[in-house]
Amino acid sequence: MSERHTYRVIVRGTWAGLTEEARARLLAEAADHGMTSMRFTEEGSLSYQPSPLKHFSMRYVVVSDAADGEEMAAAIAEDRAETALRGLGYGCTGLRSTVTDLDTMKVNFKPASRR
Repeated sequence: MSERHTYRVIVRGTWAGLTEEARARLLAEAADHGMTSMRFTEEGSLSYQPSPLKHFSMRYVVVSDAADGEEMAAAIAEDRAETALRGLGYGCTGLRSTVTDLDTMKVNFKPASRR
């Protein structure tokens, strides 16, 4: 069995082709998608600023084969984001991702004497 890694992925993009209805819904729900909603989940958490209503980000946890690397984790998260947004009736463009491999991340602990 191949080794699995857990990745945190931030997918960023730009809203595209929003209908007036979709724009109104995003503006009405903006308070639910601000700074306090930012969490890494498998389903993704959407965040955006209502003014100007231009860019968004989604945060994902992706678990995949370590051999596939960060590129695959990014592709999986971008596909999830596009699918989720399309399902809600929102268009998007210019998706790009930032990936962190939690299994290879170095954590620097301070000695107790320096706390």
